[in-house]
Amino acid sequence: MTDVTQILSQIEKGDPTAAEQLLPLVYQELRKLAAAKLAKEKPGQTLQATALVHDAFIRLVDVKQAQQWDSRGHFFAAAAEAMRRILVDNALRRRSLKRGANFRRIELDSRICSSESDPEDVLAVDEALSLLAQEDPQAAELVKLNFFSGCSIPEAAELLGISRSNAYRQWAYARAALQCLLPDRNG
Repeated sequence: MTDVTQILSQIEKGDPTAAEQLLPLVYQELRKLAAAKLAKEKPGQTLQATALVHDAFIRLVDVKQAQQWDSRGHFFAAAAEAMRRILVDNALRRRSLKRGANFRRIELDSRICSSESDPEDVLAVDEALSLLAQEDPQAAELVKLNFFSGCSIPEAAELLGISRSNAYRQWAYARAALQCLLPDRNG
């Protein structure tokens, strides 16, 4: 029986010092395995091979959840699976942040400017509206008439002297532009 197999057997029996003995014996092989896994990832991966090895090792030798290791090969297969799961979890976390997780959405409707609305939201909309006015003054005027004056889109169109269909197109553009201009803020 190899040293690794003996130590794995000790870990199964709940020996808390066995994990400390195992890491130096398997570290280089785990590091190669982690580097190979990370080489297949897209560029820009923030997870390093060392961190991946340590996270996987902690999952594998958790004394509270004793594992049954049939052999050294079984251990390394489990290590590869643990690394895969860590990479998947990391990718899911990055994707959720990229898609706006943890951000509070500011709805663009007339309630944003009511006396009960969050002052930070009103200031954010005002700043975004100023930027929109530099790009498209008429769309900004349409937003002002709708938000601050309470005019409907057809009423705002009449006041601006534009057709209703043009006003609705500008309204759609202005809402999209404001969503892009509004800063993402943690909720």
